[in-house]
Amino acid sequence: MQQHTTRVNPSEETIKIGPLGIRFLLTGEDSHGSASVFEVRVPAGQKLEAPAYKNDAYEEIVYGIEGVLTWTVDGTPIEVGPGQALCIARGAVHRFDNLGSEDVKQLAVICPAIMGPAYFREAAEVMSAAGGGPPDREKMMNVFRRHGMTVAAPPLTPSSKQ
Repeated sequence: MQQHTTRVNPSEETIKIGPLGIRFLLTGEDSHGSASVFEVRVPAGQKLEAPAYKNDAYEEIVYGIEGVLTWTVDGTPIEVGPGQALCIARGAVHRFDNLGSEDVKQLAVICPAIMGPAYFREAAEVMSAAGGGPPDREKMMNVFRRHGMTVAAPPLTPSSKQ
């Protein structure tokens, strides 16, 4: 019988993806697939270039620690600050920006642990390969799909409705 050792932050790892810092505390391997937990840091005034997306098979819970991050969920902006939590249901189209003048730190919990460090490593690799330009859209969409996410269709504009 394999013995399980309990320890603090068994999967602690920091991954840089563009301006974001992601520090994993637990992965699915640590929780028998039930949850992955990480901190995300977003610099002040950072509007992300990433498109809106939806989680196909997991909930995402975010908890504010420092600063205020504006999440847009199904078209509605929601500010999440220190001591506040938001549950983003699977299938909800969402994205986030730091519209404030203070750096943000939030905790994210993914249940079940479908998305983990591999997603951020692969996304960072695609962005790095772009050499500062826009990342290869098809490669990035494949990364999203492999990790349980779907990029949302861009919103209709008056010219696209014709």
